[in-house]
Amino acid sequence: MFLSEVSTGPTFFSLAPWIVFFPVIGLLINIVLGRRMGERFTGTVASLASFLAFVVSVLLAVSLQSHHEGMIVHVADWLNVGTLHIPWAFNVDTLSVTMMLVVSGIGTLIHIYAAGYMHYDVRYKEDPASYARFFVYLNLFIAFMMTLVGGSSYLMLFVGWEGVGLCSFLLIGFWFTRNPDASIGLNNSNAAKKAFITNRVGDFGFLIAMFLTFWYFGSLEFTEVFHAVEEMAAEVPTWVIPAIGIFMLVGVTGKSAQLPLYVWLPDAMAGPTPVSALIHAATMVTAGVYLVTRSYPIFEASHLAQTIVATVGAVTALFAATIAVGQYDIKKVLAYSTVSQLGFMVAAVGMGGFVAGMFHLVTHAFFKALLFLGAGSVILGVERGHHPLESTGDAPAKSHDNEKPKGSKKGTHAAETKHNKGHEAHHGVGHDAHGDHHHDHHAFDPQDMRNMGGLWKIMPTTFGVYLMGTLALAGIFPFAGFWSKDEILLDASHEFPLAYWLLSIAAFFTAFYMGRQIWMVFFGKPRTDAAKHAKESPKLITIPLGVLAFLSIFGGALNLPGIHTFGHWLEHTMGHAAHSLDFEMPIALISSGLALAAIALAWFFYGRKPLASPEEIDPLRRLLGPIFVGMNAKWWVDEFYGWLIIRPYYRLSVFLADKIDWDFWHEWFHDSVIAAGFRGLTQLLADPIDLGFVDRVSYWLAEGTSGLSGLLSRVQNGFARNYALMVFMGVVIIISYVIIR
Repeated sequence: MFLSEVSTGPTFFSLAPWIVFFPVIGLLINIVLGRRMGERFTGTVASLASFLAFVVSVLLAVSLQSHHEGMIVHVADWLNVGTLHIPWAFNVDTLSVTMMLVVSGIGTLIHIYAAGYMHYDVRYKEDPASYARFFVYLNLFIAFMMTLVGGSSYLMLFVGWEGVGLCSFLLIGFWFTRNPDASIGLNNSNAAKKAFITNRVGDFGFLIAMFLTFWYFGSLEFTEVFHAVEEMAAEVPTWVIPAIGIFMLVGVTGKSAQLPLYVWLPDAMAGPTPVSALIHAATMVTAGVYLVTRSYPIFEASHLAQTIVATVGAVTALFAATIAVGQYDIKKVLAYSTVSQLGFMVAAVGMGGFVAGMFHLVTHAFFKALLFLGAGSVILGVERGHHPLESTGDAPAKSHDNEKPKGSKKGTHAAETKHNKGHEAHHGVGHDAHGDHHHDHHAFDPQDMRNMGGLWKIMPTTFGVYLMGTLALAGIFPFAGFWSKDEILLDASHEFPLAYWLLSIAAFFTAFYMGRQIWMVFFGKPRTDAAKHAKESPKLITIPLGVLAFLSIFGGALNLPGIHTFGHWLEHTMGHAAHSLDFEMPIALISSGLALAAIALAWFFYGRKPLASPEEIDPLRRLLGPIFVGMNAKWWVDEFYGWLIIRPYYRLSVFLADKIDWDFWHEWFHDSVIAAGFRGLTQLLADPIDLGFVDRVSYWLAEGTSGLSGLLSRVQNGFARNYALMVFMGVVIIISYVIIR
C-alpha cells in the first residue's frame, strides 16, 4: 500500500483515504453498469459506497477514542518543486472525524431514501435513464465533501470546496429538461447557475485568504499555518490576520449562505428532494462553519474578525427567519430555515463558541435532513394522489395561483401571486422551479402548503417523524435542537449580548414558522383532491426517516450539561478553544418560553381555524398587510440584486458584445484594419516577391531540370556496346580508387 506515515499509529488510521475511495469506486461502477443493471443495482451500489465510507469513519473515531492524538495520513506528493512541498494527505483528528461521521452517516440515509424516492421521480419526469446519473452525482458529492473535511491543508480543503460547488450545480439543475413543460427545466438550470456563480463570488474571497496565508506564513498545511500564527503573530503586519479572517468570511457567506450571498440556497430547491436534504443538512452548507472552526487559531488571534463573523451570523439568522414566515412552498420554508440556522452556527463560532457551533451543526444535520426528507415524503404522497386523478380525467381543481380569491381586494393573495410570478420571470428562478413539481405550474403545485391539509390521518408515519423534526428545530425540550440552540444562546449571552437578542428573536420566529407549517400541512381538512387522495410513502423512504427521528430526539445527549462529551471530544484537537459554559436555567427557560409561545401563536392563526381552501387569504396577511407581503417577497432582495448588479451587468455585457466585440473588433478593426492591411500588404508584395522571386525561382528549377534530363537521356540510347563500355569504365574507376587508397 502507498500510505507512508501510519506505521507508528493505530492500524485504522491507514484506512483514512478510503473515505474518498469508496464513493469514487461506487460512482465508477454505476457509470459503467448503472443503466444496464437497473435501479436496484444502482441504488444498492451507491448506498453501499456511502455506507462503507461511514464504516471507515466509525473505525477512525474508535481509533481516536482510544489514542486521542490525531495523525496525518500521507497518500502521495501532489507537488514538490524546490522548497514548495504540497502533499495529498488526510488529517485524522476529532474535528475532521466528526464531520466525516455526519457527512457519510446522513449521506447514507439520504442515499437509501433516494433509492425509493427517485424510483417515482424519474417516472414522473418521463426519464428513467436518469436514475443512474443521479446516483453518480450523489456519490461524487460525498467524495468531494469527504475530501473537504478530511484534507490536511487549505489547498486540499479548497479542492473539496470547489468539488461540492460543481456537484451542487449538477444536482440542482438535475432536471434541466422537464416534460411536458420545458420552461421548468430552464428555471432549474438557472437555479443551478445562480448557485454556481454566487459561490464563485465567495470563493474569490477564500482564494485571497489562501494567498495571504501562503505569502506571510509560507505554507497551506493546517499544522504549519497554525503554528506560524502563534509564533509570528507579532512579526507580520497587524492587518494580515484580520484580513485573512475577513476574506475567509467572504467564502463562508457564499458556501454557508450568509448575508449577502445567501440568495442561491433557497433556489437550490430546484433539485430533487434528496439533493435538498444533502445540501442543506449534511454537506455543502456546513463547509463554511467547518472552515471557521478549523481555522480557530486565526480567528482567536483577531477580535475584529470574530466580531464581524458573529454579527453576520446573528443578522442572517433573524433576517432569514422572517422570510421563512411568509413562504408557502414547504421546501422554501425549510430552505430559509437552513439559512437562519446556519446563522446560529456562524454566530456561535464567531463568538468563540466552537463547541456550541459544531454541536448545533451535528444536531441540525439530524433534524434538517429529517425535515427535508419528510417534506419529500409529503410531496410524493400528494403527487401520488394527484397523478391518478389526472389519469382518470378527474383532475384536481386548478391551483389558486391563477384565480383571484372571492371577495379579495387589491394586494391580497392573488396580488402576492402576481408579484411572485413577475419576480420569478425576471430572475428565471421561480416558486415552481423545484425538483418535485412535475406539471405545468398553472395546473397544480404539490409543494404549496395551501394545497395540502389533513395529512396527519392520511400519512401518519410521515406526520409522526415530521413532528419530531419540527419540535427539534423549534428547540423544544428534550429534543436535540433544544440543547444545541441553548448552548449557542448561552455563549451569546456572555460574549455578545446584541447577538443574543437577535438570535432569541430568530428562535421565536423559527418555532412560529414551523408551527405554521405543521398546522397548514397536516391539520384541518384536505384542501385539494390531491391531498385527499394522498398516499403514505413506502418503507424504503420511511425507514431512514425513523432513524433520523431517533437522532433528532436523542442527539442532544452528545453534549449534555455537566457531561460535555462532545466538548471533551473536540478538546483533543482544539485544546482550550473547545470550552463549554455551564448550563444556566434562566437562558433555557426564556428560550423554551419563546418557542412554546410561538407555537401557540401559530396555532391561534392556523390551527384554531384552519384554512378551508387554497384560495382563502392567509390570516397573517390580514394582520400584517404589507409586512407579510415583504416576507413573502423575500424582502425584495432578488429584485434589489437585479437592479444593482444583474441589470447593469447585462447592459454592460450587451454593450461590450455589440459595440466592442462586434462593431469595433469585427466590423472596424477586423475588416478595416486587419483585413485591409493584409490586402494592401499582399498587393505590395505580389510583384517583387511572388512574381519577381518565387515564380522566377520555380521557373529556373523547371528549366534546369528539363536541361539535365535532356543530357542524361542521351546516355540511354539502346546500344549494348555503350552499356558495356560504361560498365567497364565503372569497374576501372572503382579498382583505381581501391589501389590509390
